[in-house]
Amino acid sequence: MTHDVQLAEDAVQDASLRALTAWEAEGIPNAPRAWLTVAARRRALDLVRREAARGGKEEEAIRVQNLFRAEPPDSDVPDDLLRLIFTCCHPALSTEAQVALALRTLCGLSTAEVAHALLVPEATMLKRLTRAKQKIKQARIPYRVPPAAELPDRVRGVVSVVYLLFNEGYVASAGDTAIRTNLVDEATRLAWLLHELMPDEPSVSGVLALMLLHDCRREARLDGHGDPVLLADQDRSTWDQDKIRVGVELLGHGLSRTPDRPDPYVVQAAIAACHVLAPSYATVPWSAIVSWYDVLLTVSDTPVVRLNRAVAVAELCGPAAGLAEVDGIPDLPHYAWWHATRSLLLARLGRHEDAEKARETALGLDANLVLHHGLSTGDVIA
Repeated sequence: MTHDVQLAEDAVQDASLRALTAWEAEGIPNAPRAWLTVAARRRALDLVRREAARGGKEEEAIRVQNLFRAEPPDSDVPDDLLRLIFTCCHPALSTEAQVALALRTLCGLSTAEVAHALLVPEATMLKRLTRAKQKIKQARIPYRVPPAAELPDRVRGVVSVVYLLFNEGYVASAGDTAIRTNLVDEATRLAWLLHELMPDEPSVSGVLALMLLHDCRREARLDGHGDPVLLADQDRSTWDQDKIRVGVELLGHGLSRTPDRPDPYVVQAAIAACHVLAPSYATVPWSAIVSWYDVLLTVSDTPVVRLNRAVAVAELCGPAAGLAEVDGIPDLPHYAWWHATRSLLLARLGRHEDAEKARETALGLDANLVLHHGLSTGDVIA
């Protein structure tokens, strides 16, 4: 309604603060969402009127007030948060800006966590967010829930938001726990809703399959003390077979929809399936995994994909071959897992002094205390 992300954030924050005081004194209202919405609208109108009085912007104030009186359009999207993510992923913004705005303003991630998800420094991310908000305001981008016909043009950004939210929960970038199950569960919920809305979209089937084929290992990923357990050491009997079955079915659906051009999420799900379908770590088909990574590079040639492929090459061809691949990857000097992977491979090659230096660098870059414990043993979490 405001066409101004900063104004909307300020109004909602003010409404939330008012609720903390009013609800404590008067009790929680029967319709708390409506209460918050009305309070936020009033606060936003107050701010708009105040700004109009200062700068002679009466016409703009009237326009915004008319927006407030308009009822939101009906939408085919069945969930509040998913609707807002579709709204945030406006094609007038770059995909990176869409994803960053949605993660920061809607999904509860901090600027540092969004920067970590998108592999950029926090200062760079803060500038991107500021520029995106300014563009929305200055260009008067119609920031509204999109009709059904516009959803396909926005699905790429929406899928990225959902998967990066899942990633932050699956391997937390900060804090004292390795897994933030609330984020994993929320991302999975959104992915299921997205799949129900767009069942024939390959990237949607692919991302849901990928998430299920990762999360099926939830119970085996941490030991009784909450410390990470390497993939090779996990008890495969505890893996969730229902998630594996559904994930493989979704993978098959995604592959059938992409016979000519691979979808990045479908290919990543195929890689995950190679891991979870192997009866033991010793029987993981590393040759097939390397081949799938080669396919992935044709549609998503990124440093992180190359790092993951290098790990598979190390398992298939030995640590020297893997280290050569890792050292040939540019643009990852600030990525903890690049240094951690080098540390592991150097240790396997008997180069323990170099391995220790790489380990110390990784520890200095990683903010998660639980993952620090994993790195302190010289291991890389799969």
